[in-house]
Amino acid sequence: MNDTAAFDEDILNIDPQEEVENIVQQLRLTVYTKFKKKGAVLGISGGVDSSVVALLCLKAFGRDKVMTLTMPEFDSASDTKYLSDLLINKFKFRTANENIGNILKELKCYSRRNDAIREVIPEFQDDWKCKIALPKTHLTGQLNFFSVFVMSPEGKTISQRLTLPSYQKIVAASNLKQRVRKMIEYYYCETLNYADIGTPNQVEYDQGFFVKYGDGAADVKPIAHLYKTQVYQLAEYLGVPEEITQRPPTTDTYSLPQTQDEFYFSVPYREMDLCLYGLDNHVPAEVVADVLGIDTIQVERIFQNIIQKKRMAKYLHSSPEIFSGSAAMEQ
Repeated sequence: MNDTAAFDEDILNIDPQEEVENIVQQLRLTVYTKFKKKGAVLGISGGVDSSVVALLCLKAFGRDKVMTLTMPEFDSASDTKYLSDLLINKFKFRTANENIGNILKELKCYSRRNDAIREVIPEFQDDWKCKIALPKTHLTGQLNFFSVFVMSPEGKTISQRLTLPSYQKIVAASNLKQRVRKMIEYYYCETLNYADIGTPNQVEYDQGFFVKYGDGAADVKPIAHLYKTQVYQLAEYLGVPEEITQRPPTTDTYSLPQTQDEFYFSVPYREMDLCLYGLDNHVPAEVVADVLGIDTIQVERIFQNIIQKKRMAKYLHSSPEIFSGSAAMEQ
């Protein structure tokens, strides 16, 4: 992008009808023609991304060829099922509910995570609630160190900065949730001869906000080219219930309420979208800062955080390495 004067808060506006028609056409071409599959399977979470993807699949394949799955577990937010059911009932989706809580318990997902938390907060008990979160580094200039927040049944709260080993153990245990869900999705894909449809938007895809071979696995990712702002535009056009579009984007991974920017991005999605667009299109930080109404140094910090996550995401995007034989190397 050469003309920085064109950068404003409306730069990410799209024609929803045109975009929907484009995605629907590509979904049909990919699933029917390229993959020779008969329909689509996807998990829905009560969030705007999965809701939009479900409705795109509905338009592409019809009600009889779309299978939606709800896959709650013991830490799922109380409104996740309610919001998922809103979408399912409004559009009369075929659906199945697969509670994965007991599977995760058998895999020691919760106990492994809780043991890691006790490495930094020894008094933490299994019936306490928890989450991990990042500081708003663009405001403070702090390093990106995660902290764990816990709350007892009586409301006592404690927070503590995580050591690297304890953080890695918590994330590794929590990632079992996404991998189990994807395993169940592919069970339905194989029984129905359907394709698995992923739901990440562009920022999640670009910044590595997904679990490798978990929610990062899919046959098609139809909104991975759309910023979150644009996904909301499609949601309004497609008629996603307002209760879903008004819900702040959440991870729905830990038992304490947690937004996506608190867990990973550090900034709300609107600011994140514009900063990612600005960085990718060589818009100066001061121009982005003027549009967002924040200090240039804050945008520069966000840029640096985006660049760092892009580097980390390369591994998550990578396919398995296939080595050459010794004879081929000699040639």
